Amino acid sequence: MEQPLGFLDLKFPNRVCRLKKALYGLKQAPRAWFQRLSSFLISLGFVCSWADTSLFVLKMASDILYLLVYVDDIILTGNNASLVRHFLTRLHQEFVITDLGKLNYFLGLEVSYHASSLFLCQSKYAYDILARAKLLDLKPISTPLSTSKYFTTQGIPFSDPTLYRSFVGALQYLTITRPDISYAVNQVSQSLHAPTQDHFQAVKRILRYIKGTLSFGLSFLHSTSPDLLGYSDADWARCIKTRRSTYGYSIFLGGNLVSWSTKKQPTVSRSSCESEYRALANTASEIIWLTHLLRELHVLPPGRPTILCDNRSALFLSQKSYLSQTCQAYRY
Repeated sequence: MEQPLGFLDLKFPNRVCRLKKALYGLKQAPRAWFQRLSSFLISLGFVCSWADTSLFVLKMASDILYLLVYVDDIILTGNNASLVRHFLTRLHQEFVITDLGKLNYFLGLEVSYHASSLFLCQSKYAYDILARAKLLDLKPISTPLSTSKYFTTQGIPFSDPTLYRSFVGALQYLTITRPDISYAVNQVSQSLHAPTQDHFQAVKRILRYIKGTLSFGLSFLHSTSPDLLGYSDADWARCIKTRRSTYGYSIFLGGNLVSWSTKKQPTVSRSSCESEYRALANTASEIIWLTHLLRELHVLPPGRPTILCDNRSALFLSQKSYLSQTCQAYRY
């Protein structure tokens, strides 16, 4: 702490002002902390990632360290245990931190270690959602969304929109390790401004599905051929009101699911070919970002990424575009 410039007390230069009211809510504090931490890491030889500014990488010959920052939480890993301990010593000397040991729980994510795999889940977080909704006694259901259900803005308004938004927001965070509910959560997220009774019933259906799948998560296995493989698909003009399409993709690295998304396209597609091509373009964009990230992590696969699509017209169109220069597209 230092006295602000222009308000220095020459008689007491080491004194500081006592804060009675924060005019700006101290919103600058996280930025100042990150600036202080990043300057320290860069002075030690770390490089800040361009693909993810919260990621820092230290490469020394065959040794490598990865450091991920989320506000005041830090994850550190590397392939050299002595280098990790040496860095932790330097970090303790510079900052007052608490070493929580091996990563087991981080921001709602649970990590389980097995002989040949790593398992991520959010069982406790999902259980807390059900407990808050008082739906622990509901009967589970096998699917998160009905295949014949179409949502509209018409219907009986839901009595508590704030409660609806709270549950949907919690479900959005749950999709970090639950890609199986990604599409269903996307559908109920489109009515946050004016939910109806039907929308809330859809949320309850998702919660019933989660009740029976609390142990679901993501498993990461070691792979000898870590190639990038993406699946792209689109549902042409599904939205009855806007006639916009919903697209989705899933990207695998060495057989492990590392990225997925479900979104409504911003414009109306005139054909299924156009809708599928837009989905291909978004999948290629995500793969390009992943290749930049993997290059900074020094684990970029040597082969060219592959995208699989089920629309022949979109494949023919992609062969004459920029997509063919970045990824190989095939039909599945």
